[in-house]
Amino acid sequence: MKIGILKTDAVRPEWVPEFGEYPDMFQRLLSAEDPSLEFRVWDVEAGEFPEGPDEADVYLITGSKSSVYEDKDWIRRLEQLVRDLLTEERKVAGICFGHQLIAQALGGRVQKSEKGWGVGCHRYDITDPELTDDQGKQLQLLVSHQDQVMAAPEGATVTVRSDFCPMAGLKLGDKVMTFQAHPEFVPGYSEEIMSYRYDQIGADRVAEGRDSLQQMSHQGDRVARWLLDFFRG
Repeated sequence: MKIGILKTDAVRPEWVPEFGEYPDMFQRLLSAEDPSLEFRVWDVEAGEFPEGPDEADVYLITGSKSSVYEDKDWIRRLEQLVRDLLTEERKVAGICFGHQLIAQALGGRVQKSEKGWGVGCHRYDITDPELTDDQGKQLQLLVSHQDQVMAAPEGATVTVRSDFCPMAGLKLGDKVMTFQAHPEFVPGYSEEIMSYRYDQIGADRVAEGRDSLQQMSHQGDRVARWLLDFFRG
């Protein structure tokens, strides 16, 4: 299976040696579950787009510091690409910005949350009975966002939720699966983001985020398995 990664942001250069770029993070996460996977990356933020849906078997949209409601040409093009891929019966997954962009492209609404920044590790309730494994009905994942999906596209089902983020996971039929949190992150990268954005996030919220890294274990591997089951289904 070839996964097309639609890259929507760049990692800060000083962090790349330790953590890699965002596509590298996804390749590590998913290849740990299936070493036979193939990948192709398009830097859509830089204007690189697939020439057609057949360039990959399935597609995944990464996170970004951009907001989906910003007036940027590449964001509008990416929204249209999502609609085109679904018309062509391709499966599309999205993480963080990707989660929000897919929702917006299909008629949902995204805005900056009054609850402020979500950082560190958050705990979610799994509300979709099809997201099953032997680790219970709660999920712990690293997060970094202040935008949220406020209204889901028509026909979408909420798969993962919390009081902080009621629409933290969505699916639409068997063609769309998205998550607000970051299964591809590692705790060290979460700490770097909190330190870098300390003034934006605020001292109290950063302290909460750092405490959460000590108190909870990131479960990105669970999401990796669900994504691969979705892609193959």
